Amino acid sequence: MPYRLLCLAVLPWLLSACEGTNPYIASGKPIPPAPPQAARTFDASAYPAKPLDYGHYRSWRWRNDQLPLGVPNADPAPFADAVSSALDQHGLRPARNAPADLLVSADVRLERRLRQVRDYDAYDPYYGGYPGYGGIGYGGYRHGYGVYGSVPVVRTYEIEVMVVRIDLFDARNGQPVWSASAESGSERGSPLDRENALRESVDKALSGYPPS
Repeated sequence: MPYRLLCLAVLPWLLSACEGTNPYIASGKPIPPAPPQAARTFDASAYPAKPLDYGHYRSWRWRNDQLPLGVPNADPAPFADAVSSALDQHGLRPARNAPADLLVSADVRLERRLRQVRDYDAYDPYYGGYPGYGGIGYGGYRHGYGVYGSVPVVRTYEIEVMVVRIDLFDARNGQPVWSASAESGSERGSPLDRENALRESVDKALSGYPPS
């Protein structure tokens, strides 16, 4: 009961506080006029950027007139040749005695990746024995004897991949217009295998040019 009486006593005070003078009064002053130069100033940030027309890019040359470096301890010529060939397939020709439309920069490096495989034929001492005989059953388990020993063993191993990155710049202003990277294969194997892996990476990197 005393709590209710206290609330009734405080209520008139709260109502009177709400009826007090509001210090925030709206001003009726007019908005000042825009400066004279505002009518002649173009604000590019107020409009979306114009879509880039890739159709006018027809020719190219190496950025800074420098050939790209190839895989370490390997001849860089196959890499430069692979990039040039891939650009040609996309309608881009080397500039001959004329200014180029595009500047091309490319690099290749070797990186390591972790891969996992499930080995159903491995011996697992925890479940005991080798997998049972017969075909693969439901859920990846085998029919026949030793079915409890056929739980897959996950193996993790490391591989080396070839990563290619290609960047295209507008030759008039030096602004980047397109870039992509791709990886494939390994640098191990015969020289022909390495060259094929290199060309595969370059083709993958340029597969999205020009963007739709």
